[in-house]
Amino acid sequence: MLRLMRKNAGTWIIKILLGAIVIVFVFWGVGSYSSRRTGRAALVNGQPITMEEYRENYSHMIEQLRQRYGNNLNDRMIEMLQVKKQAINQLIDRLILVQEAEKLNFRVSDEELTEAIGEMEVFQVEGVFNPRLYENVLNRNRLTPEMFEHIHRQTMLTSKLRAFVTGGAKVSDPEALEWFKWNNASVNIDYVLFEPEKYKEIELADEDVKGFFDKKKASYKIDPQIKVRYLRFEPELYRSGVEITPEEIRDYYDANREEFKKEKTVEARHILIKVDPDAVPEAVEKMHKKALDILKMAEEGQNFSDLALRYSECPSKDKGGYLGTFGKNAMVRPFAEKAFGMKAGEISDPVRTRFGWHIIKVEKVNEESSVPFEEADSEIQKKLTDEKARNLAYDSAEAVYNASFDGEDLLKAAESRKLKMQTTDFFTIKGPEKGIKDREKFASIAFDMPLMEISDVLDLGDGYYILQPIEKKPERIPELKEVEERVRADLRKEKQEEMANKDASELLSLLKAAGDGSISGGNYPVTPKTTGYFKRNDTIPEIGYEPEITRSAFMLSSDKKLAEDVIKGNNGYYIISLNARKEADTEGFEREKSKIREMLLLKKKTRLFDEWLSQLRNKSEISVEENVLE
Repeated sequence: MLRLMRKNAGTWIIKILLGAIVIVFVFWGVGSYSSRRTGRAALVNGQPITMEEYRENYSHMIEQLRQRYGNNLNDRMIEMLQVKKQAINQLIDRLILVQEAEKLNFRVSDEELTEAIGEMEVFQVEGVFNPRLYENVLNRNRLTPEMFEHIHRQTMLTSKLRAFVTGGAKVSDPEALEWFKWNNASVNIDYVLFEPEKYKEIELADEDVKGFFDKKKASYKIDPQIKVRYLRFEPELYRSGVEITPEEIRDYYDANREEFKKEKTVEARHILIKVDPDAVPEAVEKMHKKALDILKMAEEGQNFSDLALRYSECPSKDKGGYLGTFGKNAMVRPFAEKAFGMKAGEISDPVRTRFGWHIIKVEKVNEESSVPFEEADSEIQKKLTDEKARNLAYDSAEAVYNASFDGEDLLKAAESRKLKMQTTDFFTIKGPEKGIKDREKFASIAFDMPLMEISDVLDLGDGYYILQPIEKKPERIPELKEVEERVRADLRKEKQEEMANKDASELLSLLKAAGDGSISGGNYPVTPKTTGYFKRNDTIPEIGYEPEITRSAFMLSSDKKLAEDVIKGNNGYYIISLNARKEADTEGFEREKSKIREMLLLKKKTRLFDEWLSQLRNKSEISVEENVLE
């Protein structure tokens, strides 16, 4: 499949069908992804991991963290999470697995890779591969198609290896029953809560505030900042100066005929009866019979859309199984081969894919054709206008750049052309707060430049830029007066925590001395409460989600009712005691047994694979360059 795509890389097949993913399939095989990189980050059994691979993986992990934590992500958190170490270890593990897979002669063919990407639901709309969605998803995750193909090929390879290593794992009915009992037991606890925020009478002496600040100065560090002036050349502003002649439009159409060819497409509906790819033959045949029964109803004249709504297990069921119009490469091979061999109005026999059994009804067949010049005219005009506008914007930016040898020349060149020079506020490596589309790239370039240097002409997505850093502020520890309000709030919170913990610890000592395991508030302003019954994976009534309290609660017994230690929770400090315990009712076990076995099997396979990988890693020769983790 990939070979075919490479062969037709300049044709309508690629341009229309695959759009954004053409790069993926063109580049694989023209030298491996990693072989074209330079600079070594680590060496694994004599094979290098390049600095570029490491930087890309690190950047991707940072981007994922930024999506999760937003503006709360800072250098301190990145250091605490050991992102650099995670990034290199992830690459080391991946390479070890790839090496082992190659030793065992596992391979992922080009056809397997093509099919797997086409079948990923994250790239599909109504079950059909969507090139535009594919491009958007990769862009959002800061991945190029080449990077994605390389990583996914390795992922598929290690998946084959994982299946090989864990294939012998089994879960018995007694194991499943034991887990069911463990998971469905429940406890009821008594507790008291000491809430730090209720300790209001706290006085903070100036010397205490200063001492607290001196001890924790690093946590108030201000990141490096920079101020930049820049020119932006927006192609949209140059469109009015563009003229496209009818001859240019015609010439473009004649020179790019392949671009205006329309592939054969099919408009269809389907009914899907799901079957697990690893299902036993008996289960496959059972679902096949179900599909045949539905097919018989369709052949007897029952409305196909109604049957899809009633029986299909695909999200398209709500639209009567309607899949829209699609090209042959947008569907998995068995489905596509069947659909594209049918005539309008025909209903297929059940077709097996990795999703299950499909019954297909073709509603319309659109044969391969060409877009007439008259229809393509406006599209070509827009394309040529956009292209010329971008060229004019770039030419303008290049003229200003060529006329600028220092900062004053840049200002003069801009002024003589009546261009507006813009200046940012100070910003960190995250980029300016407003006005720039690719903030991070803008910031990255600016921070790498000396002050007053003029950048090359840069394409940042929303136009061409020329940057000039004009002022920098280094990383620094602020004076106390700059952050005093924040320091006082932090010190007050710390003292409240200390007081709440101290009182809770004193009461717990008194309750232990009493010896009966019961809860009381003693002389402290707290009220004993009871949660009611909850299971290990439940949110605790009256308290909320508190894993440490849950863990401690299930360790209590009639012989040891009172928890040994004060427990720090989200709302304060807890003392807990067992009120009552109920063992699981096994009546519902049979209904849940298959799901429990499936879940336990996944856990067992994960543990088995991780242990095996750990052994492989221990036997491997691994060296990491010193500058990687600095």
